[in-house]
Amino acid sequence: MINVAIDGPAGAGKSTIAKAAAKELGFIYVDTGALYRTIALNAVRSNAIDSTEAIVSLLEKTDVKLGYDNGMQRVYLNGEDVSDFIRTPEISMGASRVSAIPEVRAFLLELQRDIARNNNVIMDGRDIGTVVLPDAQCKIFLFASPECRAERRYKELIEKGENVRYEDVLEDVNQRDYQDSHREIAPLKPTEESIMADTSKLSLEESIELIINIIKENM
Repeated sequence: MINVAIDGPAGAGKSTIAKAAAKELGFIYVDTGALYRTIALNAVRSNAIDSTEAIVSLLEKTDVKLGYDNGMQRVYLNGEDVSDFIRTPEISMGASRVSAIPEVRAFLLELQRDIARNNNVIMDGRDIGTVVLPDAQCKIFLFASPECRAERRYKELIEKGENVRYEDVLEDVNQRDYQDSHREIAPLKPTEESIMADTSKLSLEESIELIINIIKENM
């Protein structure tokens, strides 16, 4: 099986780019961030997001699964399709919090590896090349400047009708970057083998083309 690991900071476009590349190459796309967001959603719904102990205790009665509908990934929490409920700023920050908890990472690790063992996958996240798929044939570190990522996220939220300020979105991006890169467990960082891909000045189409070319050259 061919495994592609794409890591990078929040808002770098990993999911959109990886999804398009997977479709072009006939691979399965795995959005690992959706898994952590689902754990965060469960914690928020249970009023447990501020307590590590409470979050860990919830895992015993938590079932998370990935499914695919017409090639699109869907994520299920205890049988409920929560794909449309995990993309809010609140859940984004919650995902950063729960992803720093070792028990949560261990809970989701085998699920991610099992998918990769049985399929050609493009998997994106924060620690795919370093922890989840250390033997991936192709490792990419996809990034863009914080200002660029905040601008993209701001436009996305405005288009969805949400009332947000660019300054607040940028603050969230910088806070998420700090949390992800400074956590004790699996901090965000490229591996020695990672191919660095800066999309700050690229359009979405150019970014997708760049990643597809990198994957083809390293398959």
